[in-house]
Amino acid sequence: MKFKDRIAIITGSGQGIGKSIAERLAAEGATVVISDVSYSVATQTAKEIERVFNIKTRSIKTDVRKKEDIQNLVEFVISDFGHIDILVNNAGICYQTKVEDIGEGEWDEVMDINLKGVFFCSQAVTSIMKKQHQGRILNIASLAGKVGGLAAGAHYAASKAGVICLTKVFAKELAPFGVTVNAIAPGFVNTNLTKAFPPEIIKNYEMNCPLGSLAEPSDIAEAAIFLLSDGAKYITGEILDVNGGVLMD
Repeated sequence: MKFKDRIAIITGSGQGIGKSIAERLAAEGATVVISDVSYSVATQTAKEIERVFNIKTRSIKTDVRKKEDIQNLVEFVISDFGHIDILVNNAGICYQTKVEDIGEGEWDEVMDINLKGVFFCSQAVTSIMKKQHQGRILNIASLAGKVGGLAAGAHYAASKAGVICLTKVFAKELAPFGVTVNAIAPGFVNTNLTKAFPPEIIKNYEMNCPLGSLAEPSDIAEAAIFLLSDGAKYITGEILDVNGGVLMD
């Protein structure tokens, strides 16, 4: 129960990677706040976690594009628990649109969710974690942010490169207060998002992946648990590759 008495917010945690991270945190004793743009999905996931792990949960609808929603999320958690120990910025969206076909609306949507959301969620907990002199922020970046994308569009790759940079900025800002900020850069993960990719792209990825397969959400969750734990207290500003060896740097 390494996360007993810790309060964790996970954005976009109604399903996929976010849900898997929430489940692992709950299994280790954390109180998890399931934040998702779909309230029904968030509530269902929260109920499942409570039933399976016999742990306290909360669910709240949050659109990370809206600073007001983010502020409501933080105030909701502080009102209930008085502190926030963990923030996982997982909410994200991906399109495969070709460069010449990306419109302004789609560009803004991807940037607002993937990059703006990470910034304002992190900003919203910064003063709280500074006062506590402890905390963990974990961002879900992407292999695409390092290599320019394998299947995703330019806007997705650019937004995730921005997440990598923000991780380092917040890590430097918060280190003197005992707060660590890290990121995970997954390759292809077996989620609904990736299932939308054409089969030939998935097959090509698997053929070029040294470990020969896509990651499962639980693979990302296990890496997350380490970076959020006390065992990683001397690690900050790290971008951890979890991609089966597709990129080794």
